[in-house]
Amino acid sequence: MAQLRLHPDRALPADNDIRAVARRIYHSTRELPLLCMHGHVDAAVLADDQRFSDPANLLVVPDHYVTRMLVSQGVTLDQLGVPRLDGTVAETDPRAIWRLFCTHWHLFRGTPSRYWLEHEIAEVLKLDLTPGPDTADELYDLIDARLTEPGFRPRTLLDTFNIELIATTDSATSPLHDHARLREAGLGERVVPTFRPDALTHVGHPGWTRQLEQLQQLTGEDTGDYTGYLAALRARRTAFVAAGARATDHGHLTAVTEPLSPADARRIYTEARHGTVSPDATEAFAGHMLYEMARMSCDDGLVMQIHPGVLRDHDPEIHRDFGSDLGFDIPVAAEFTRSLRPMLSTFGRDPRFRLVLFTVDETVYSRELAPLAGVYPALRLGAPWWFLDSPDGMRRFRELVTETAGFYNTSGFVDDTRAFLSIPARHDLARRIDAGYLARLVLEHRLTEDEAIETATDLAYRLPREAYARRSE
Repeated sequence: MAQLRLHPDRALPADNDIRAVARRIYHSTRELPLLCMHGHVDAAVLADDQRFSDPANLLVVPDHYVTRMLVSQGVTLDQLGVPRLDGTVAETDPRAIWRLFCTHWHLFRGTPSRYWLEHEIAEVLKLDLTPGPDTADELYDLIDARLTEPGFRPRTLLDTFNIELIATTDSATSPLHDHARLREAGLGERVVPTFRPDALTHVGHPGWTRQLEQLQQLTGEDTGDYTGYLAALRARRTAFVAAGARATDHGHLTAVTEPLSPADARRIYTEARHGTVSPDATEAFAGHMLYEMARMSCDDGLVMQIHPGVLRDHDPEIHRDFGSDLGFDIPVAAEFTRSLRPMLSTFGRDPRFRLVLFTVDETVYSRELAPLAGVYPALRLGAPWWFLDSPDGMRRFRELVTETAGFYNTSGFVDDTRAFLSIPARHDLARRIDAGYLARLVLEHRLTEDEAIETATDLAYRLPREAYARRSE
């Protein structure tokens, strides 16, 4: 039976001399608290604080990193128990889903998913079985038994994982009831919402009118015209700030931030209300609203996060049957220099404004993002995101960004995950990769070891704390 043994030097450099220094740097950071400032864990998980249902629905079904790999080899979402939009679920036996996952365990060789899953099994669940067809049932039973223990309730895991602060991502029309329950439980400063207005700023899509109605009901502002729409968005931002929010989050196809004239903005908004808006006008309005969101961030202090460059819902049939966020999203080339110029020329030197940029297009790291972050005080570069939060992706980020932007024009590490149990694994991997990169600089006599240890601490803890701090902090 395959034993799961995690090497203490995993993901550290292969060179023995560099590894020895990297080991010391890593050990200086591995016990630091976790700041999870760009996450997608459902606030209800922490508000309800119920035991996780079973291994499959904890580690497989909701993790699109896992499901997309299995789908790429012919497994269907129905076989994986992913619910359709109509509420039906084809496979309801979690053990069958788990067996299917374990049978395909070899597919994850060389991927960050394997690193995270092995860490979850060995370090979080304290088990030593490798997934596989021969171990599937035994491993399922061991995990299921572990999940019944009081120490594996979600709120207890906040302490186990040493999570100092975790941000969820919430629709602009969320009433934030789960966060209210968390405040009542004394966790309001530890679990905070993030304002995600995409469903409202991408006008004219199916469901947009319904979103406007919810916005009006929540705020009391008349969203029948553009002026009331802006007032309602400001009101929701105020509500999020009151609930502890530190940031906004914007997922756009492009990074365009070109403002429209007030007359054009009103016209496009009216056309969207009447269902006659064109695709070009919709795109122009989205860019205009990024500019407006930057203006609002200057007023209310919310850090603005933008992550463009992903073509969402690439397969129309999957989107129709299963909805969004199921892994059928594909990166596209991104452009930042011209697209961000209107926003940065207006707000980039404003001390009230803070912007964190993410990308899944590595070609812009050294050509565009590092030079931009190297001059605009408001701008920080977010950690490698989504398809790039891998060992080699993180190394390439440091190599391509540091020489121009340095370390201190980045946000430090953020984990960007829905998989709660993978959070410590992701932070651990980032700290190991940074330790390896810094160790090389030490042996090249470009940094002292003390400087490297201080920098590693800053990347793991101080920089994300500062990047997402409230103005009063």
